Amino acid sequence: MNFLVILPLVFVMIGGPQILSAIFLATSEDWRRNSAAFVFGASLSISLVVTLAYYLGSGVRQGGSNRTLQLLVLVVLLAAMVNVYLKREQSEPPTWMGKLETANPKFSFQLGFLLMGFFPTDILTSITVGTYLASHGDPLWYATGFVLLTLLFLAIPSLSLVMIGDRAETLLPKVRTWMNTNSWIVSEIVILIFVAITINNIVG
Repeated sequence: MNFLVILPLVFVMIGGPQILSAIFLATSEDWRRNSAAFVFGASLSISLVVTLAYYLGSGVRQGGSNRTLQLLVLVVLLAAMVNVYLKREQSEPPTWMGKLETANPKFSFQLGFLLMGFFPTDILTSITVGTYLASHGDPLWYATGFVLLTLLFLAIPSLSLVMIGDRAETLLPKVRTWMNTNSWIVSEIVILIFVAITINNIVG
């Protein structure tokens, strides 16, 4: 059951600039190598953070101090939702996304490693997975499904090009444009998932 509990966190990992970056790279000139490098970099950083969190959190047990921390996290998340909504008209993708259409494999690898490993929501999610498994006495390999499913979602834009070819070439730019225009909605959904998870942990 603990294995199934952490799988929904995959959607937190990919929401926002993460999946948008994967789409951009899938529409770049050297999309095969760029996409592969991006996913490979992501696999290393996600696995690293989850593993470190697991072993550092091996002595953690749920208690009153943990509940207090989760309440503070909930307050911060709700404030973030309000802030994103108020700034929705100003919402724009990060400036570095302008480089993705002309990216090379080295840049793609670095982006995958840094974005998926150390982007605020991603590092928090990976730490949550590692410490959750450790605190419940579960083996580290339970995180394998979480890591692999995250990587699969990141690979979907490039896999769609391999599988459906021309239709994907037409569809992906439209998806990219929609996500650029509505990035604040994606951010709200990601934060809302975190809110639901936090409330569940507090109540449970």
